[in-house]
Amino acid sequence: MKILVTGGAGFIGSHLCDGLLADGHQVHIVDNLSTGQEEFIARTAVFHRADIGDPELAGLFQRERFDVMYHLAAQIDVRASVADPVADARTNVLGSLNLLQQCVASGVGRVVFASTGGAIYGDTEHRPTPEDADCRPVSPYGITKLSLEKYLHFYRVQHGLAHTVLRFGNVYGPRQNPHGEAGVVAIFCKRLLAGEPAVINGDGLQSRDYVHVSDVARACRLALAVDREELTCNVGTGVERDVVALFRILRDELAPDTPERFGPAAPGEQRTSCLDIRHTRAVLGWQPEVSFEDGLRATARWFRERQGGRG
Repeated sequence: MKILVTGGAGFIGSHLCDGLLADGHQVHIVDNLSTGQEEFIARTAVFHRADIGDPELAGLFQRERFDVMYHLAAQIDVRASVADPVADARTNVLGSLNLLQQCVASGVGRVVFASTGGAIYGDTEHRPTPEDADCRPVSPYGITKLSLEKYLHFYRVQHGLAHTVLRFGNVYGPRQNPHGEAGVVAIFCKRLLAGEPAVINGDGLQSRDYVHVSDVARACRLALAVDREELTCNVGTGVERDVVALFRILRDELAPDTPERFGPAAPGEQRTSCLDIRHTRAVLGWQPEVSFEDGLRATARWFRERQGGRG
């Protein structure tokens, strides 16, 4: 297949592109490199440096006639979305609509959309949270992701554009940037390696569903085999982990003598998140393979080796 990956130079997108290329697909990448890095772009992929809101992308879509678009490009910082909801919507809603318009105009068969399970449900007593739970996001970031899911339904009804929505948990692993809530792993790794304070917000007992990037990329690739016109799947582990537990694993791997330090709680921070993945297991044949402990230790080693390579 000929596949377009938006955000393909980024953390999750670059892992996905590596896998798609290994599977034998032709891969094109659209990325403005605002958070993505050119070094993560696979040599055999075709790279187009562009913003997803650029109307001139119409020429690319018409010329290449992609079979599938994976849409991962986004403003990903939850706190930035709170500080500037307009800028967040400009990228995550208007930029995405530009892409969907080009998909319809050029005959793209399916869109696989990277949504959020970590921010879309809000705090809920029903955990692990299934896909049919009420969505009550408490951040503009989560709101824009939910908006795009609704727009995808519109494009399917009006234009026959099939789609798969993957609601990611808090993704971590090699190549991660310290942006957004899931960036806590990268933030802690970098600070521990630099001998700088690694401050835990609040009591550190806020929980998330941390899922390794290799498992997420595999779920994305499995979505190619879906023949439904509309599908929504959680991509997580079904297990809650708190920040203190996460910090201790990274600390023990990178800087065992570092004390735990606590700071003020982040204003408006979601307290809990955990995803029910039974539906995903049934329809995609997917389940996570990388354990929390093994994944964090391997990620910590990647950051340590990367720092050593730069020294």
